Amino acid sequence: MIIRRFREPDAEAAAQVVAVTVKVSNSRDYPPDYIDDLIQTHSAQVLLQRAKEGHMYVACDGGRIIGTGTIAPFWGSRTESILLTVFVLPEYQGEGIGRAIIETLEQDEFALRASRIEIPASLTAVGFYRRLGYDYKNGITEPEDGLMYRLEKFRK
Repeated sequence: MIIRRFREPDAEAAAQVVAVTVKVSNSRDYPPDYIDDLIQTHSAQVLLQRAKEGHMYVACDGGRIIGTGTIAPFWGSRTESILLTVFVLPEYQGEGIGRAIIETLEQDEFALRASRIEIPASLTAVGFYRRLGYDYKNGITEPEDGLMYRLEKFRK
């Protein structure tokens, strides 16, 4: 498995990773209409735009894209960043790939210059991010609109 920077030809495969992952992994926590919305907001075109605004990475097993992750400035800030589009195909979950993606993102220049990194965490993934040192933003332990947690990590 390797993790490398996203390239334009990766867009369709990366969008498929998101679609499969949310259909399988997130469907136990979210209703079908929300899953459909997530897939729409992570289309190949959206991922191409996201890659222009931040640094997107893909995890590959051979030539197959099996995971994604993005880091970008938080609302244009030079001292805060945000993690987005972190997904790993269900059959690869639990193998350390998500952790490797997060570690890669945390070594990116947008992370190294930031004093704080935020991540909007799904109900499904909040425990994963908490194990990696992310904590509830402003101590708010309830999901925003019942859908997503705001987590953050401060760099030392």
